[in-house]
Amino acid sequence: MNNNVNTNIESLLAKVRSGIRINASEPVVDQDVHAPDASKYPEYALVEGIKSLYSDNNAISNPYFLARSGEVSSNLQIAGSDYVTFSNYNYLGLSHDPRVKAAAHDAIDQYGCHAGAARMVGGEIELHTQLEHELAEFTGFEAVSVGVGGYSANVSVIGYLLDKQDLIIHDEYMHNSAIMGSVMSGARRIAFAHNDMAALDRLLSENRKHYRRALILVEGAYSMDGDLVDLPGVVALKKKHGAWLMIDEAHSIGTVGKTGRGVCEHFAMDTAEVDLIIGTLSKSFASCGGFVAGKKQLIELLHYFCPGLLLYSTGISPANTAAALAAVSLARAEPERVKRLQYNAQRFKEMAEERGLDCRSSLAGVPIVPLMIKDERALELMSKLLNNGIIAHAVMHPVVPREAARLRCFISHDHDETMFAHTLDLLVEDACTAPNNR
Repeated sequence: MNNNVNTNIESLLAKVRSGIRINASEPVVDQDVHAPDASKYPEYALVEGIKSLYSDNNAISNPYFLARSGEVSSNLQIAGSDYVTFSNYNYLGLSHDPRVKAAAHDAIDQYGCHAGAARMVGGEIELHTQLEHELAEFTGFEAVSVGVGGYSANVSVIGYLLDKQDLIIHDEYMHNSAIMGSVMSGARRIAFAHNDMAALDRLLSENRKHYRRALILVEGAYSMDGDLVDLPGVVALKKKHGAWLMIDEAHSIGTVGKTGRGVCEHFAMDTAEVDLIIGTLSKSFASCGGFVAGKKQLIELLHYFCPGLLLYSTGISPANTAAALAAVSLARAEPERVKRLQYNAQRFKEMAEERGLDCRSSLAGVPIVPLMIKDERALELMSKLLNNGIIAHAVMHPVVPREAARLRCFISHDHDETMFAHTLDLLVEDACTAPNNR
């Protein structure tokens, strides 16, 4: 590999970071007036750099935007070649289940391909309310509202519920969608150290009294590290300080808890202790869309008035609704899928650690397992795996802290130990893995 590659990438990232630091609240003066130009964005230098990096002159393969030609499972096919993938969700192995596919086909036959409009004004089909009822039964919350995306649900709900009179305190590892919703709301936003309950308590003690409402934002299963929220600790602080609690359960619904009901089930806590959760239909439930679940009064408010959830947004398509409805029903009826998933996730972590690899703070049984690697060789290692028929994407700074690069592996119901052993053996024979890289 060209020794200049990582130096060039670091230089590009530095340019992007310097551009991102611009304070948008400060007016820019004495600028030449010209038409908008995409190339002026600092990130565009990174786009150009990536294209150059994966040119024929370099010895690494481009792992991005690879178009598959068949179904997604633990295996998939790209350009006629077979790959084992650790970069797809499909946690419960339901995306290719014949019953899920048949439900989507039937919905298209009955309803067509389009919801028709926003649900409030002409886009409602019977399957929408059936899915919301099924999700409420599955999660244990009083009510659910389903929209077209998990990302947009986070942005819309947070952006609607709070404003500049309010306070948002979130875990430093919170997903970008929640951060963008917080920015849109105009509320005061403060990050606390990851899962640090003492820091959260201190920040609430110092700031809560100055604001009308306070919202604590956490994730159920953290999507980069594979660890869980300290739910008992957060709930205790929510009560102490009179705050709302909202949990992004994108990666924990369908995967965490004895039967996949999420972090409340895992910690044996009543869902009434949590005000809202955000979930997706794209991780465990073989579809695309997002939902918010919580107390009935709050969900009714969001159902009628939250922009981007149901209001001003076309309803989730019939096929996606039917696929999700079938998948949630199967998850309820076949809890052995969750058991198999959790076993696979535990075995992958065990086999990695047996080989001396560092899985950071991931918890056994959570289907997100980071394999820590050396920053300067992350791209080379990802390329090596790709050339050996394995897809596992590297995550590097600025997405994660410096010296915390990793291959982020999503484990599914469909993986097996032969796949694990082959992948991990390729990693340990390479000097660019980094046990105990913190």
